[in-house]
Amino acid sequence: MLDLETLKKMYYDMVFIRRFEEKVDEYSKKGFIPGFVHLGIGQEAVQVGAVYALKPTDYKYPDHRCHGAISLFGTDKKAVMAEIFGKATGINGGRGGSMHVADLKVRNMGNNGIQGSNVVSALGPAFYAKYKHEDDVTAVFMGDGTLGEGACHESINLAATWKLPVVYILANNEYAIATHYSEAYNIKQLATWADGYNVPHEVVDGNDVVKVYEAVSRATEHARTGKGPFLLELMTYRWQGHFAGDPAAYRPQEEVDEWINNRCPIKKLREQLAAQGMTDKEFDQIQSDVNAEVDTLVDYAMSSPDPKPEDAMLHVYAGRKVEVHNA
Repeated sequence: MLDLETLKKMYYDMVFIRRFEEKVDEYSKKGFIPGFVHLGIGQEAVQVGAVYALKPTDYKYPDHRCHGAISLFGTDKKAVMAEIFGKATGINGGRGGSMHVADLKVRNMGNNGIQGSNVVSALGPAFYAKYKHEDDVTAVFMGDGTLGEGACHESINLAATWKLPVVYILANNEYAIATHYSEAYNIKQLATWADGYNVPHEVVDGNDVVKVYEAVSRATEHARTGKGPFLLELMTYRWQGHFAGDPAAYRPQEEVDEWINNRCPIKKLREQLAAQGMTDKEFDQIQSDVNAEVDTLVDYAMSSPDPKPEDAMLHVYAGRKVEVHNA
């Protein structure tokens, strides 16, 4: 059972993620952020609930909507924002951008642009932990679209066969780009896909941060104690299009309105906290504090220098000097 102070911290972090993403969206549309940006607005409970259930030493493989979770893994938030802006002060020197933020110091193993690749890469540290008799789990974040990749079958099959400590955190936001998941899978709940590999699974309200926390806690305990992988399907919804600027005309407006007005994860937690005596003044103060914190992050990113062109070849191969030959 989570105490009131922890719930308040969760609320702050969810509001932080929302504001963080809103600012990223704003500055992306203004042209200050290079490349595509994929937002997780509306999915804050998935990220906060999962992060709170994981240990700092657990390995994390975020997906392309995990800016918020990445900011809570322990990395300097300013460095995360600067990385998204492609700045030299970013955690990866501006080389990663929105989709490739990694920080091995906090065991954020990073993501890449190949859909579903992180579910394969996750097997590496999971095997290492099992081989070394360590109790760290590997949490891999993914979406409903990723599940359709053949790599997911390979990953869960090997994890199940070798009983590797992997927790698959599947955020089902209903759409893979423009395709509703019901048009891509012949099953009502994607979690039942794990039955074919004899892997336990659970379907959870992904907009209830407490339920997400409890479910991820159960899944990690299962994996941590040598019982093998676990698949969680967290039912949620992204409020915006597939990427910043996508008008998402493929979704019925009444569907979008239903999720925004009646299923908002932040609103849900606020109602729970209000029932426990938290006042409007406290909620307003949190919003004010979050706004100030995120503004500081944006100011830092905007004032940071761009990477130097002469440093473009640094870190391309670890420990190797890259030679450039002019044609």
